[in-house]
Amino acid sequence: MRSRRRALAVIAVAELLAMSLWFSATAAAPELAAAWGLTPSETAWLTVAVQLGFVAGAFLSSALTLSDTLRPRSLLAGSAFAGAACTATIAGVVDTAAPAIALRFLTGVALAGVYPPGMKIVAGWFRGGRGFAIGVLVGSLTVGSALPHLLRALGGVGRPRVVLYGAAGLAVLGGLLALFVEPGPHQAPAAPFDPGAVGRILRDRPTMLANGGYFGHMWELYAVWTWIPAYLVASMATNGGSGGSSGVASLLAFGTIAIGGAGAVAAGAAADRVGRTTVTSVSMAVSGLSCLAAGLLFGSSLVLLVPFVLVWGFAIVADSAQFSAAVSELAEESYVGTALTLQTAIGFLLTTISIQLVPMVVETVGWRWAFAPLAVGPLLGTLSMLRLRGLPEAAKLAGGRG
Repeated sequence: MRSRRRALAVIAVAELLAMSLWFSATAAAPELAAAWGLTPSETAWLTVAVQLGFVAGAFLSSALTLSDTLRPRSLLAGSAFAGAACTATIAGVVDTAAPAIALRFLTGVALAGVYPPGMKIVAGWFRGGRGFAIGVLVGSLTVGSALPHLLRALGGVGRPRVVLYGAAGLAVLGGLLALFVEPGPHQAPAAPFDPGAVGRILRDRPTMLANGGYFGHMWELYAVWTWIPAYLVASMATNGGSGGSSGVASLLAFGTIAIGGAGAVAAGAAADRVGRTTVTSVSMAVSGLSCLAAGLLFGSSLVLLVPFVLVWGFAIVADSAQFSAAVSELAEESYVGTALTLQTAIGFLLTTISIQLVPMVVETVGWRWAFAPLAVGPLLGTLSMLRLRGLPEAAKLAGGRG
């Protein structure tokens, strides 16, 4: 018991540190845009490029079944080092949009070797309590994704290199920690390269219904994470308060994203007790309604706005780990790593659309209703999970709880 808890703690911290790369340029975007003369579209591409890079890396990893043919800890560590090198290069060398966007794309490719292998490592250590364990991992990823906003709030406003170098250094430390995690007793042995594995995954209805829930969740998640700082600044400016400073918005954005870590852990424990389909459906209902409530609360005082975004941040990522846990229980055991990588690849491909959609909505109706179109994702995701619950294969989920 102590061994698996130790393994979970180490891999969770490693992932937390490595995932600080994801929003490093996004957090520093106001300063980079001013220094480099970026257009709003170029600024958005600092985030979108990571999503596209992740998708490309994940699809490549799926096609080559890298997560199942290479040692997961080695793949994770090497990928973290590569992403850190890309981020440090932006901080030290780059001063225009094109190379920065290219390096952000490569950072995303590298992160495709961080996230899914981490889930496979955890699945190898936990059979019972897997929902909680993967919830801890996703909670760590969530806090890690929020770290650049904290770096900016605590000294990075006007100093983008502090944010970028800080994230790169944290990622290197995370990669080193990953090397200390041994394979768990439930980890399948290295599988042979099998180009037919992806086809079998795509034809498996229960696995794809679980993926359908994940896709609806992802349609909302990263668009909110990307644009919540701008929404907060606009809302506070409308309210006329002095709280509309970049530092306060960054601190609130950190809190909104980071509290999702607690949501992921709590939902993981609940899903192991009451079922994955139930927990994911409730979580998506709350986050989907929040997309609409954001319009009603736009311009409100911080007394109302702060608790609202914290509840939203808690719910929006609470279900994330349970889609991965479900796939790990439903997919072919020898190619669980490939199934998880494929899931994340398609999910992150959807985020490239929704991230770009938000500023288009802003141009039309303003920030008040900018998040409203995202509600369709949680709605369709909930329907997919409820359909899964009605299948006989749902008995494989959460020890028969569905």
